[in-house]
Amino acid sequence: MNYPNGKKKSVPLNGTSKLNKSSFSNRGMTLEDDINATNTYYLEMNKAVIHKKPTPVQIVKVNYPKRSAAVITEGYFKQASTTDYNGLYRKKYIDFEAKETKNKTLFPLANIHEHQIIHMKSIVDHGGICFLIIRFAVYDETFYFPAEKLFSYWNNKISGGRKSIPYDNVKQEGYLIPFQYQARVDYLAIIDKFYF
Repeated sequence: MNYPNGKKKSVPLNGTSKLNKSSFSNRGMTLEDDINATNTYYLEMNKAVIHKKPTPVQIVKVNYPKRSAAVITEGYFKQASTTDYNGLYRKKYIDFEAKETKNKTLFPLANIHEHQIIHMKSIVDHGGICFLIIRFAVYDETFYFPAEKLFSYWNNKISGGRKSIPYDNVKQEGYLIPFQYQARVDYLAIIDKFYF
């Protein structure tokens, strides 16, 4: 392939390259960046109103070396956060957590906290749509995983069972979200398919 500077990309004799092992969507963006860009696109297209929740922080100490250069030197979280994102889509409340793992074979449940599970159960009980978006960074695959499926794995963990969800189970019970240019993580396409 020729690049704008006119130079060819060199490929080792074995025909493989570190660069061609990554897919189009692996552009140095994090899952959060991709979801934020997707939500901005949804908002601009008037499709949904979904935002990242701010983390409530109590500021304790601020240094003022000069008025235009205030520096927060001490603060703490006011309360445990619930999930990462929430909003409205087609008159339904949407609430979800986004997690990225470098693990090849499983999604560790240590990435989820009990207060988040309690929050997610409450959303489901009140008729909201709640889920996880899980990205397996090694495969560059992103999945929509319904909260209802997560609960059984959590209950199993609490009762002394497995402390993770196998990758194969995420593939079977979740829904692969293909990468797209504008709606990079188009989770609303999955919601349309199964809720509307």
